[in-house]
Formats: sequence, C-alpha cells, structure tokens
Amino acid sequence: MKKSVLVTFDSMKFLNTGLFHFGKSIGNALIRQNQSEFDLSYYLEKSSAAYFEGEFKPIYRSKLHKVFFPKYNQFDLIHFSDQYCRLKPQKLRGKKILTIHDINQVHEKHFDKKKLDKYLTRLQGYIAACDRVVTISNFVVNDVLTHFPNAAGKIGVIYNGADRLYLSEKHLPAYLPKKPFLFTIGILSPKKNFHVLPSLLHGNDFELVISGIETQYKDKIIEEAKRHGCQNRVIITGPVSEADKAWYYKNCDGFVFPSIAEGFGLPVIEAMHFGKPVFLSKYTSLPEIGGDKAYYFDNFEPREMQNVLFNGLNDFRQNNKSAGLIAYANRFNWDTTAQQYLALYRECLS
Repeated sequence: MKKSVLVTFDSMKFLNTGLFHFGKSIGNALIRQNQSEFDLSYYLEKSSAAYFEGEFKPIYRSKLHKVFFPKYNQFDLIHFSDQYCRLKPQKLRGKKILTIHDINQVHEKHFDKKKLDKYLTRLQGYIAACDRVVTISNFVVNDVLTHFPNAAGKIGVIYNGADRLYLSEKHLPAYLPKKPFLFTIGILSPKKNFHVLPSLLHGNDFELVISGIETQYKDKIIEEAKRHGCQNRVIITGPVSEADKAWYYKNCDGFVFPSIAEGFGLPVIEAMHFGKPVFLSKYTSLPEIGGDKAYYFDNFEPREMQNVLFNGLNDFRQNNKSAGLIAYANRFNWDTTAQQYLALYRECLS
C-alpha cells in the first residue's frame, strides 16, 4: 500500500513572492519525480490548484483548520514546505518535515523585538514537533542552530532549484528601456537594500529597472535617485509577468542584487541562466549561492560600488564568462531538488 504524504503549499496565496514560486516549482517537480510511489496530497488555497499539473489530491485550506484539521491523523508523513505553515505541526500525527527558508528577521536591525520573540518562540515549537528540518542553504543552517540548538542532529540542506525562463523572440516588456540597463527584482522592502543602487548610475548612461511588489520603501529609492541626480533613469515597474522578467534578464547589461537578508536568492540563478554578470552583496546566503561566479560589493559606499560594477563588467566582457555562468546555474535544478526531498520522505518512513 502506498504511503500517504501531505505537502503544505498554503503560502502560494501570495503571488509574486519567493514562496509562491518555490511552491509552484517544487510541487510540480515532486509530481514529475514521484512516479506514483507516494500518495501525494497538497494543502493549498483553491486558487493555487491550477498551478499544478499531474497526479495529486488537493486539500483546500479553511480558516476552521486553525481550530481543528479533520485529517490530522490520515497521513504517514507531512511536509511543511515553509516556516509559516498554517497547520500546526504539534496538532498533526505522522512523520513530519519542516523546510525553513530563512530567519532573516534576526538580521534586520529595525525589526520589532516583540514580534521577533513571538516568531522565534513559535518556530521553536515547530522545530521541536518535527522529525527533520530542511534549510535551503548552509547559511540558514547556521542561523537555525544559533537560535535553535535543539535542531542539531535533524537538520540538513536541500538547495532550491531554479526554473529556466524562456522568451519568445517577438515579446516586448510593458516598460521598454530606452538605454542599456541594469536590472533587479524583488519585493521593495528595506532588506532588499535597493536604495543603494541609484549610485551605480553615476558616470554612465545606464538605466536601472527595479521590478517587484511596491511598498512605502519605494519612496526611499526615489529619494536616493534624486540625490544622485538620476531619477529619470530609475524605473520602478511594479510586479511583472514571467515573460517580462525573462526579457529583462536576457537584455540587461548586469543583474544587481544588494540584499542584506536572503535565505537563497533565486533571482541570482535566474540571471545566470541567461549568462548575465551578477553583482551581489556579501551578506547572508548570497556568497554561498553566487560562489566564485559572482562579483561582490564589499560595502555600499557609492564609489566602491561603482568600482565593483565597472571592473566586473570589464572582466566579464574581456574573459567571455557567459557560458560558465550558464553551466553553473544549470546545477540548480528543481527535479534534482524534488528527488532529494523524495529520498528524505523514504528515509523518514523507512
């Protein structure tokens, strides 16, 4: 008889986020790689079911599940695919795996201490209730063990994959840059640190295209653009389609990502798939993911950042590094990630 596995994907309700893309990609890869070995069920919003293709059983989220989940004892294994799970691990029976994408809140200087303590206490309970804990980078492993020593002995790393984006030759984005441009993408929040990027436009004719969900932090980016006299060359598009995103990756002169809090950094690999030079901060998981294929900002002083960009672009062009970046990016594959999760399911159920 097949073992029954429930995987939670309820965070996919938030479109244009990392957890949405993670859920969609790993969920479909699990279906492809499962080959009917496990009886797969997915816990999700009704609106999310259409993003999956293949054999799985949907279980739709209800607000009543906060009080009681009727299927609490019907699964051999439950995989909570992110640390914000609405189903509480303590209330379900069966083997349990928890994927932690990051605890970036501990690196955000201005994060409310009461909220942080409440979040860490809740996560402590989730970790204690689960048999195995998976993180998406060694950086996150170290963060988790620093704050939750009880995770020792049951924690490991399974790297995310990265979807290859494809682009039709005739597609043009909603905003078409008028000049050579630098590109970045992500929710406009302080941890992304995008306000340091306008300084890169000094002494050149680049545009800077920033795509992602807009917040009040947008005002700080615009303020910095005005301070550097380049506000007419800083374009904030808001969320973009997959096709537009692919066009920006393919046609940019460089991908810039100065984030100070990342559990993985999926856009880095997406940009590398197009053979583009990537310029990253040296903080959190980014040096681990970018490896020796990326260029790094040692600090965010404008002149230092400008030097890194100028020297990096020259090095990239002179040494023809595009093919090496594409080969490196191909190592991050969702089917490989799914195979590793399925192997962990088997191990837990053996």
